[in-house]
Amino acid sequence: MRRLLLALPFALLPLAIAHAADEHDHEHASLGAHEHGVGRLNAALDGQALELELDSPAMNLVGFEHPATSAADKAKVAAVRKQLENPAALFNLPKAAGCVVSTQELNSPLFGDKPEAEHDDDDDDHATADKDAAAHEHHHDHSEIHAHYQFTCATPTALSNLDLSQVFKTFPATQKIQVQLIGPSGQQGVEATVTAATLKF
Repeated sequence: MRRLLLALPFALLPLAIAHAADEHDHEHASLGAHEHGVGRLNAALDGQALELELDSPAMNLVGFEHPATSAADKAKVAAVRKQLENPAALFNLPKAAGCVVSTQELNSPLFGDKPEAEHDDDDDDHATADKDAAAHEHHHDHSEIHAHYQFTCATPTALSNLDLSQVFKTFPATQKIQVQLIGPSGQQGVEATVTAATLKF
C-alpha cells in the first residue's frame, strides 16, 4: 500500500515543480499551494487495503488558522478533531465494504503538534534565526490539518465509488478537493466539488 502512495509524488512532479517556482516557496513545502476553500486528498485502493490522506488549510475545517486561545476556538478545534476521528462516516464508506480503520493519524499545529520546519541548530547566526522565526510565524498564518487513514476492507468490491459529499457537508468552507486516486482502474487526478462529490475507483 505504501508503494501506491509513494507513486503519487512522481505523478504530481509537474505540480511540485510549479509550486517550487512559486514566490511563496515554503520550507515545509507541500504539494499544491495553500489555498482557502481547497483541500487535497490522496486515495489508494489496493486489494483489501484503502488509504486516504487528506490535507486542508485549517481555515476550511475550523474557520481560522491562528493558535486556538479562546474557549470558543479550543472547542471548535476539539469538535473538528472528533469529526476527523470518525473517517468511516466522514468519507461515507459503504457498510457493505466492511472497512475497518487499521491506523489513523491527525496532525496540525492547532492540535498542539510542532510545525514541520523546526530547527534546533544552535550554531545558526542571528539572520538565520530571524528567518526561522519569520518562517515559524508564517507557518502559523497558514496552518494546515493533515489526516491519514488506513482501512482494511472485507469486501473491497463494494468500494466502486468514493463519496466526499459528507466532507463538504461537515466542512462547508471546503469548496473543492483536488484528488489523486489510485484504484483497480488505474490512477487519475480529479477535482471534487459539492455538486460532483462522488469519484469512481
